[in-house]
Amino acid sequence: MAEQKKMVEAITSMDVDFAKWYTDVVRKADLADYSSVKGCTIIRPYGCAIWENIRDILDGMFKETGHENVMMPLLIPESLLQKEKDHVEGFAPEVAWVTQGGQEKLTERLCVRPTSEVLFCEHYSHIINSYRDLPMLYNQWCSVVRWEKTTRPFLRTTEFWWQEGHTMHETAEEAMAETERMLNIYARMCEEYLAIPVLKGRKTEKEQFAGAQATYTIEAMMHDGKALQSGTSHYFGDGFARAFDITFQGRDNKPAYPHQTSWGMSTRIIGAIIMTHGDDNGLALPPAVAPIQVVIVPIAQHKEGVLDKAEELRKRLSAICRVKCDASDNSPGWKFAQYEMKGVPLRLEIGPKDIENNQCVLVRRDNREKTIVPLDQLEEKIPELLKAVHDGLYQRALENRENRTYTATSMEEMIQLANEKSGFIKAMWCGDLECEMKLKEQAGVTSRCMPFEQEHLSDVCVCCGKPAKSMVVWGKAY
Repeated sequence: MAEQKKMVEAITSMDVDFAKWYTDVVRKADLADYSSVKGCTIIRPYGCAIWENIRDILDGMFKETGHENVMMPLLIPESLLQKEKDHVEGFAPEVAWVTQGGQEKLTERLCVRPTSEVLFCEHYSHIINSYRDLPMLYNQWCSVVRWEKTTRPFLRTTEFWWQEGHTMHETAEEAMAETERMLNIYARMCEEYLAIPVLKGRKTEKEQFAGAQATYTIEAMMHDGKALQSGTSHYFGDGFARAFDITFQGRDNKPAYPHQTSWGMSTRIIGAIIMTHGDDNGLALPPAVAPIQVVIVPIAQHKEGVLDKAEELRKRLSAICRVKCDASDNSPGWKFAQYEMKGVPLRLEIGPKDIENNQCVLVRRDNREKTIVPLDQLEEKIPELLKAVHDGLYQRALENRENRTYTATSMEEMIQLANEKSGFIKAMWCGDLECEMKLKEQAGVTSRCMPFEQEHLSDVCVCCGKPAKSMVVWGKAY
């Protein structure tokens, strides 16, 4: 991409301070603001619109695959949470408790949901009776609370918004197929709609979800080389079903336990969009989820006919895209900077000379490339350019990941790469927790996933030299 002049001086350069750059973008682009509740943010209308677009796309995918939406309670009785030992132990440090209602102390503490497995299981125990009731494919859109020590808008907040799918299946094979199917939906969402390339794989036992038998993940690389877990899908086996005494009459007329999955994607993905595609001028939004896909900026709008033509184009283009015409009295230069900062994929400039020549100028956000387009060709050209913006963002993110992915075959190499480079490090692993912990302590990296597409880098573990079981992608993460 050609060298670009920095248009928004209020944003710290990402090369100077990436964390400050991120916060500046969140605030200046009106995505979120801090609230009076520690660790909780206010998602502002522009940020909310991005989430709504993500939600609508995902919800459509879920419904295409037979899932139905439900709404579960916000509060969970402590006795219910205690039913699955591993699950409660995994979430105990992050749970917020309600101990009083009005003026009365509660006889049993109520947990503010950190996730809803136990609520779904209690409900399933009442409604699943026969194999004919399966599969049970439910999802809910809600917020959850996890008492985080350190927070950052979208990436890690005390309360965050997400969807959580919870399904029950007749057999282990069906449940495992569902686990992978939903992971593939998340990967498709990221790559086809958010222009974010992801690695698909399985988490190590240490990193898997509390109470799960297997956790699958999509891992994205941010602009600074750090990883962001962008969506997870879990296979629980029949552990929760046994704990909650969920049984059904099988095809052989004998009682059986169903097999369970859960999967989720949250508003954290907005943080991924910011850190994957953003630059020193602010956001660069993938067209599929951009609240405004095309902004019309009238040039010399005080001249006769300019605003009328701009409004005419807005009405016309509203049939093919989300479009806005900025007829405010701010200067064109201010508007250019404003909509660059807000990440609008395409800018349409129209002035007196353009009207005279029956044309306009379209400018891409990802590379600022300008195209002069006849007005009667806009319906054809705009979708074409929106796709080009998506492809450009995806390619740039993919190149960043490929350029920042390294291979280590010894502990010394692993430590050196972790200290001197930022990115993913591929290395073989024996499968022992001790080695995983040692890599974290000495190299400062965590296991991101064991990719489905395995590579044979060597015969031995990068840490201990014992026979290797799998190739793992390691890295530092948000």
